[in-house]
Amino acid sequence: MSISASFSSPGLFLTVALTAYLAFVSPWLGRRQYDRLASRRAHDPRALTRAYRLWIAEEWIWVAVLALILVLSPGIDLADVGLAKPDNLGRVAPMIAGMSGALVIGTVLLRHLARTGRAVPGQAAVAELMPRTSGERWHALAMAVTAGVCEEIVYRGLLIAFGVGVLGLGTAAAAALALVVFVAGHLYQGWKGLVVVALLGFWLTTVYLSTGSLLLPIMAHILIDVRGLVCMPAPTRKTVGHAA
Repeated sequence: MSISASFSSPGLFLTVALTAYLAFVSPWLGRRQYDRLASRRAHDPRALTRAYRLWIAEEWIWVAVLALILVLSPGIDLADVGLAKPDNLGRVAPMIAGMSGALVIGTVLLRHLARTGRAVPGQAAVAELMPRTSGERWHALAMAVTAGVCEEIVYRGLLIAFGVGVLGLGTAAAAALALVVFVAGHLYQGWKGLVVVALLGFWLTTVYLSTGSLLLPIMAHILIDVRGLVCMPAPTRKTVGHAA
């Protein structure tokens, strides 16, 4: 794919500020917020829904900043940040079909593990985010959709365009740098969770670069998060280990 983003001075200022926040502030803040949630969840029935509302609002603010950057920078086309129709679907169709099948089979198997009282691999990293009531489940669904849309547009769309258009990197190098920032944003999950995030992020990046569009990565990201947060039963305390 070809990216030829030209940032205006105000657009560049906002992009640098947002990138610095995502790379340095967001990982630390996310870890702190998750630890606070873990300490309050047992005695505060609204702790999770408040946390979800905060994170949902934050991520849509990222997108609002991106929209402002686009308005201020006429030299950035929507396609430069992945907002275009996908190309080369034939090249990634087998990959998408395989991933979809793996998600379905994995969900069935992991739900079986959870129902038999055994620990679900990887669930410890996000144990405090698992909904236990219908209200929490609806918030988790909203969070999954928000993360799928906002994180793909910002982490992959904007940051790769920034790497190419401002830092002068090749597309692959810019994508690698954006992936590092994306993984850092999930610091609260511990090192095991970061490995999983890195692998999934690499796959989503590959799909984006192969199609020139964020449509499929957004859909896949939403489905992955819905599977992890909404479709899986909340773990019991005795089946949850430590994430780090």
